[in-house]
Amino acid sequence: MDSRPRTNSGRPRTATVIAGLAAGLAYGLVGLPAAAHAQVSLATVVDLAQRNSTGVRAAQADVNKANAVLSETKDAVIPSLEVSTGLPVFPEIGFTGSPPSIWSATVQALVYSIPQKRYIDAAGLGVRAASARLKDAREQVALDASTAYIELDAVNQELEDARKQEQFAGRLEDIEQQRAEAGVDPLSELLQTKLTAAEIKLKRLHLEARAAVLNKQLTILTGLPEGSIRIDHASIPEIPQVRGEKPTRGLFGVHAAELIAESKITQAKGDAESSYLPELRFFMQYNRNTNLLNDVSSFFAKPLPPNNLASGISIQVPIFDMGRRARAKESAADALRAKVEAEQAEKQNDLEIADLSGSILELDTQAEIASLKQQIADEQLKTVMAQLQLGNGTGSGPGSQPQTSPKAEQLALIDARQKTEDALDAGFELAKARLSLLRALGHMTDWLNELKAK
Repeated sequence: MDSRPRTNSGRPRTATVIAGLAAGLAYGLVGLPAAAHAQVSLATVVDLAQRNSTGVRAAQADVNKANAVLSETKDAVIPSLEVSTGLPVFPEIGFTGSPPSIWSATVQALVYSIPQKRYIDAAGLGVRAASARLKDAREQVALDASTAYIELDAVNQELEDARKQEQFAGRLEDIEQQRAEAGVDPLSELLQTKLTAAEIKLKRLHLEARAAVLNKQLTILTGLPEGSIRIDHASIPEIPQVRGEKPTRGLFGVHAAELIAESKITQAKGDAESSYLPELRFFMQYNRNTNLLNDVSSFFAKPLPPNNLASGISIQVPIFDMGRRARAKESAADALRAKVEAEQAEKQNDLEIADLSGSILELDTQAEIASLKQQIADEQLKTVMAQLQLGNGTGSGPGSQPQTSPKAEQLALIDARQKTEDALDAGFELAKARLSLLRALGHMTDWLNELKAK
């Protein structure tokens, strides 16, 4: 009998492995919130939005469908093979009118058709139109994602200023309460201070609601978990200062409408030509006949052969077909409508360019005014702070200015924060208009390339 002590050499190793896995899991769980709330660049948001967008995926489905339609029109000239069988269930009695066959095979193909060439050309234009719509959808998603991202960045900064304003308003209310109780200021001043604080609170609540909406919008656009997107201000490149006089290029939406119109016109020509142009088709058919469960051979001078093969060229010449003529008129009406819609799309884009160009001039001036007001408010705040620290230096004699009070300090702080918010808001509106004008001019690709290089 072995009297040596038994050692559990496997247990320490297992315990070590389990401990290591537990430590790794704990580390991952601790790091998960930080990773989930890491900064996400604008380029990443745009890329995820383009991949996740339902509009882009729908446009991609249209491209796939257009390619399938083109393949269908081309495949008409490729011989098709069809095999069928038709064994009788009950014994046949008498002559049924067609030879009984165990199975049959039919090959047929379009040999010559001018209208079919029109349909192939129309389908090819449809593929190009669908591809242009896909590019247009990607640009629109990039514009939506960029606008929401930049606005959220501005709203977050405004929200930070609004919260500071609330703190200043609270201090101002305390000061005014003391002054009213001491009889220095009338009750109306206290009520005005309370009104100012309430208005600042309302604006802060509005900004929080807007930030929540923008976060939800970016969540839907990108597919990322809600609340996981933190704005990276450094990832936002400077938006080019474009003007409406810049030549347009790459207007995918307008180009798609023009291609659709051209496709409809080509389709209408094919439908019109099918009313009077002949069509040639090749066919070949094989039948394997049978005498099982029928007496068909008794109706012929010779027994029915088991193998039967026929082939030929069928020529169809339309002489009088009101259905085809009506279809041609319908296609012509669709083509006319598509042409009008293409012209309307181009005019609408020109009108949008003119509108955005005028708006940008106005918004640019508003942004400049807001910036100047912000600088003035900052300088006034510096003056008030200096007077509080050093006194106003005007003395106490007749005609001298009264000593600056803590109330003036809080009012200056509130005004400086308000002017900062106004400047941020004006800057966003200008950036939004510039992005929209970039898209209307067909230069959105430049913006996307700048994002990738950022």
